[in-house]
Amino acid sequence: MELHEDSIVLRSWREDDAAAVHAACQDPEIQYWISAIPRPYTLDDAQAFVREADIPGRQQFAMVEHGRVVGAIDLRVDPSDTGRIGYWCVRDARGRGIMTRALRRLCRYALDERGLGRLELITDPDNLASQRVAANVGFRREGVLRSHLAHPDGRRRDSVMFSLLPGEIS
Repeated sequence: MELHEDSIVLRSWREDDAAAVHAACQDPEIQYWISAIPRPYTLDDAQAFVREADIPGRQQFAMVEHGRVVGAIDLRVDPSDTGRIGYWCVRDARGRGIMTRALRRLCRYALDERGLGRLELITDPDNLASQRVAANVGFRREGVLRSHLAHPDGRRRDSVMFSLLPGEIS
């Protein structure tokens, strides 16, 4: 399956994407904001990620611009037809609206084509860039989830919950 938005394509992961995933996940920013990324992040981790991307109840997409993987975005759907979205973007693709366009396209797919009743997105309270992306697409801040995420270094961090309902996409 592929979703298109301007010059951005959201497509299934391929085995030959592993090198790009490995390189991206060396970025300290990605490692800081996404607590689930193994440290150190090896090529084996990247190969497992792309190989295991097809999980029931979860759609994971490579975010591609002009044939180059520039990020990842995924949609997990629970039994109540609520989707949770997560994403990351490589350093040199940040600040150009790529993530906003990709998120908007995935939200249209989830709400309009799949008929989900709610989308959720969680960010770190200090991750203002991710919060701007969410707000640009129409997500509304709902509140803080206290001590929500455990990070590999042992610290626990709050999260900020955002939601998007049908008809709210900007």
